Order: sequence, then structure tokens, then C-alpha cells
Amino acid sequence: MQTRSASVTDIVLQAHNIELGYVRTSQPRHTVLTDFSLTVAQGETVAILGPSGVGKSSLLRVLAGLQTAQAGTVHLHGQLVKGPHPRLGFVFQDPSLLPWLNLEENVGFGLDFKHQPHLSDQEKRQRINTAINEVGLSTARSRYPTELSGGMAQRTALARCLARQPEILLLDEPFSALDEITREEMQQLLRSITQTHHAAAVLVTHDIDEALTLADRIILIGHQPGRLVGEWRIPLPHPRDEAIDALEPIRLEIVHALRKARPKSATTVAH
Repeated sequence: MQTRSASVTDIVLQAHNIELGYVRTSQPRHTVLTDFSLTVAQGETVAILGPSGVGKSSLLRVLAGLQTAQAGTVHLHGQLVKGPHPRLGFVFQDPSLLPWLNLEENVGFGLDFKHQPHLSDQEKRQRINTAINEVGLSTARSRYPTELSGGMAQRTALARCLARQPEILLLDEPFSALDEITREEMQQLLRSITQTHHAAAVLVTHDIDEALTLADRIILIGHQPGRLVGEWRIPLPHPRDEAIDALEPIRLEIVHALRKARPKSATTVAH
């Protein structure tokens, strides 16, 4: 297992002793994730793997300020995250596009929310245009969600996130519903965006190969309640498409650790 901590000077996001749970009727509170800490460095991509039910998606929402943890804190550049933050961009598994808005309007949706910095109309248009061009959808800006393919819809969701100019992208299995070719294209696009913007990313995925392709560091959550059970730093530079075979020893190590980390009550295993 290979690990390395980011230096204090380049840490942008830090989660400390996060605990997640929920109350079940007439039963004690059920803890899903416990004592989880994470640091993310500037420009770093961290992939989070783990069986279903260990709190990965909930953790991502806590990091984004969209959900409150039962215990623990999240800091962005040393400042406590208390709610949605303009420097934290979230991409859901479902593109969640509004059907009554066209592509351009969907990309701009939310830019005037209260937690966003005030922008003039010209600044909004510039951000929207830049984001649409960056994901390669300039010719489809007038289309509505029903006129978009799955890949185009997910590109639109990514553009909506980019229009906010986030410093950290938080992505919850954003490519899982796409076909293999489209998924590879979206992976390449994500890598290009993080490099161009020097942005950090935290990616929840069930796909080990996706994690090996995209991530600088892979974190494994397992057991019940969920907790950190493994961490690997990927030694190869990007792009890795033609060198993925060299990572087979790490892949096998992750598969072995994942099997051991599976909650006893789980019926599915991440692949």
C-alpha cells in the first residue's frame, strides 16, 4: 500500500473525524460512516471506492456543504464549510437538468443563487459561453434536455458546474450510466478540465479501472460502520490509457482489500 500526505501549504479541502448516520424508527441511531478524515491538495484528484452502503455519496454531500454530518468538520482553505460554497462544485450521477430550460439556460441555472458571488449579466454570459465551449457543446446550446444524448446531458451538467468556476469538483459516479466509449470520452474531458483549471477533484466511483485511470490517489472505505481501510497513491503520470496494465498489481491489491472490507450484510460488491 502506498500513501503520502499532502503538504500543509497546498491543502485546499480538509475533512476531520466525519461521522454519518440516520435514525431508524424505534431503534438507536444507525451509524453509516465513522471517524473519517481526508485532505485534498490543490490540483489533486482523489477517487473514493467502497461497497454500497458505507456512506460514500453522503460523504460527498457533506464535503459539498449540502448535508450536515452528525460529527466532524469540513474546512476549505482553513475556513469552516457551513453550507453550499461557490468554490465547491457538485456533479451528480443524474445530470438533473431542468426540462423546461434549454442547454444554455441549464448551464447558467444557479449562478444567481445567494451563496454565489454577484455577477453582472455580461459576466454570467461569459461564464456560460466559456463552460459550454469547454465541454464541446457550442452547437447544441439551444437544445432541450429531451434532445440530448446521455453523454451530452452529462457534459451539460459538468458545464453547469464549471460556470461557477469551482476550485474543487465533487463528482458522485457521474459516468456510471454511460456506454463505454462515451464514458472514456467523459473521463478524458474531466482530466483535461482539472489540468486546465488546476482544480482538485473528489470522485466517488464503483469502477476500479476508472479510479486507476483518473486518480492521483485512491481511498477505500469499508466495513460497517464505514471507515477508511486503504489508500493508494498512483505512481504513473497522465495519460494512463496505454499504461494501465502496469497498474495491475495495485488493482489486485485494491480488489483484495475491497473483498475484505465488504460489510457482512452487503449483497453487492463494487466492481
